[in-house]
Amino acid sequence: MPQMAPINWLFLFILFSLTLIIFNIINYYLINPINPEDSSQSLQKNSLNWKW
Repeated sequence: MPQMAPINWLFLFILFSLTLIIFNIINYYLINPINPEDSSQSLQKNSLNWKW
C-alpha cells in the first residue's frame, strides 16, 4: 500500500476543516429566530383546574 505524502494529509485536513467551518456558518445563519413580540400573541394560556 503506497504511503501518502505529508502535503496530502495537510490538504485533507484543511479541506475537512473548511468544510466543517462552512457547514457550521451556513447552519448558524439559516436559523430565523422568533421575535418575543410575535410569540406572545400566538401563545394561548389554557388553565386547567384539577379536582382530585
